[in-house]
Amino acid sequence: MSELIVKPAVNPEADGTILTVTPESAGWEYVGFQVAKLATGEKLSRESGDQELCVVLLSGLANVSTREHTWENIGKRMSVFEKIPPYSVYVSTSDQIEVTALTDLEIAICVAPGKGTYPSRLIAPEDVGVEGRGYGNLERHIHNILPEQKEADSLLVVEVFTPDGHWSSYPPHKHDRDALPDESLLEETYYFRVQPEQGFAIQRVYTDDRSMDETLAVKNGEVVLVPNGYHPVGAPPGYEVYYLNVMAGPTRTWKFHNDPDHEWLFKK
Repeated sequence: MSELIVKPAVNPEADGTILTVTPESAGWEYVGFQVAKLATGEKLSRESGDQELCVVLLSGLANVSTREHTWENIGKRMSVFEKIPPYSVYVSTSDQIEVTALTDLEIAICVAPGKGTYPSRLIAPEDVGVEGRGYGNLERHIHNILPEQKEADSLLVVEVFTPDGHWSSYPPHKHDRDALPDESLLEETYYFRVQPEQGFAIQRVYTDDRSMDETLAVKNGEVVLVPNGYHPVGAPPGYEVYYLNVMAGPTRTWKFHNDPDHEWLFKK
């Protein structure tokens, strides 16, 4: 199996965590990511320490609290494939979050270095930017949960819905050089869900010199690490593909470089 794929655990941890990526396990500096599944009544707690968090309610209902705020009965969708923008909570440094499941609940915990610049807050569905991107079989549906226009120190968080037979993160682009204003260095994780669940997504991760060139068959519930290179995604016919992207790097801006071999597609 490729070292770029992180699989969920067969047996969850005591707090429901089924998947964990840390900078140490990924071999990079900035991005951490976890997924947890809770049954009704179960709780999960996290201290932010010197990190900032964005906790995304992927599906289900919950009560969520930080040290200064409580939000009760939040959540709206029971499956990511309802395509309703999610509820999320931004957690600043030196804070704590507790999540209590009111139904079966799946949450993603996005992590990156923080400075404590901005207070913890609720990100409600109406705060999420919704857009369509692409054309023809490059068309996909975007939820901008924590884009660079919204307050955070490091994190960029977005979810993407790719219809069956379509491509996304395409034409291929990369963001692996700290070369602003032309390109920013951003590590990235892709958390995949596939409908129906027995399906798979295709993701290729490759560099210009092909020192990295991997084509991955990614199953439902798996994470792909993108430390560098181009990283397009394809949804096979009959299967709809969802992924949650988490990005962070030395500068919080998304400036990407297109693969010159495929840039002609932008001119169609």
